[in-house]
Amino acid sequence: MTNDPVERQPSVSLSLGPVAPESQSRSGVALGAALAFALAAVALWATNAMVGRTLLALYPVSQVQFLQFCGAALVFALIRLTSISPSPLAGSHPVLRTPQGEKGKSALAAYAVGFIGLVGTMVLQYIGFASMPVIEANLVAYTWPLMTAAAVILLGRPRRPLLLGLAAVLGFVGVALVISGGRTQTWFEGGSLVGYLAAFGSALCMAFYSLTVGRLAVAPERLLLPSALIGVGLTFAWCLHDGVVRPAGAHLLLGLYLGAGPMGLGYYFWSRAAKLDHSGRIAVVAYLTPIASTFLLTLSGESLSTTAVAGTVLVIGSCLAVGIEGTETRDETQNGR
Repeated sequence: MTNDPVERQPSVSLSLGPVAPESQSRSGVALGAALAFALAAVALWATNAMVGRTLLALYPVSQVQFLQFCGAALVFALIRLTSISPSPLAGSHPVLRTPQGEKGKSALAAYAVGFIGLVGTMVLQYIGFASMPVIEANLVAYTWPLMTAAAVILLGRPRRPLLLGLAAVLGFVGVALVISGGRTQTWFEGGSLVGYLAAFGSALCMAFYSLTVGRLAVAPERLLLPSALIGVGLTFAWCLHDGVVRPAGAHLLLGLYLGAGPMGLGYYFWSRAAKLDHSGRIAVVAYLTPIASTFLLTLSGESLSTTAVAGTVLVIGSCLAVGIEGTETRDETQNGR
């Protein structure tokens, strides 16, 4: 249970007595909204690898990323322009006065989180997609919910530490099986090592973002718009280096969809969910992403070896086990207070 001051609302009772039904109702509404936002993000993220695979077969990764960041920047700008009043999630409630220097440092740290979470995650993920089989890169990149849940629980008091440790170990064994895929050749062949490291780095960036975004006193659109604009500039320079191929109309729309959908609205919905969720339940929802995205990739023609399928089962199973353990642990902690 977090004691983040950003999340405290003026209307929440500070009484030490029993929680009022009205407060419980508000908590239930917030949890329902958080789950709805999280499910919407997962639905968009599930299409990311499938659409990305289609475009990467025709265009360099730099150009696909440029289209993505353009679409995301447009979405974040529209959300920012239509936000006519400050959101309570952005810390619009009264706060203690903070020295100007401290405010500057806090803002800089917040934008660094946005840059790592958006630019770091997406650029590394697509380098992984372009450097190895997309279905495998996708599974490795979506181990971030396991990393997030494991970090939260390790910082807390897990009820079953041995079982939790075993689940985490099995999850990373599953990652190794997915990476090896039952192949006998070394991972260094064909530049695949770069892809595996990039996909794993993408997972680390997203885990970091998920752990920290809910604690920031900055609304999602304020946090993500500058990062998307930086992404546009960096990927444009990357395109100039690699050369630009004129995209067909349908492909242009697909590239913009990747930015507006999985990157833009996906990140916005997930950030809103992270700010509303106080119980850690949305972590379990995140584990639906590798299941749904792997299913869509399989329908589009991608395949996994038997070894990689076994690894996939271990990854998803361990993610669910760790996520459920984390939710139960936080529930017990809250009920005991």
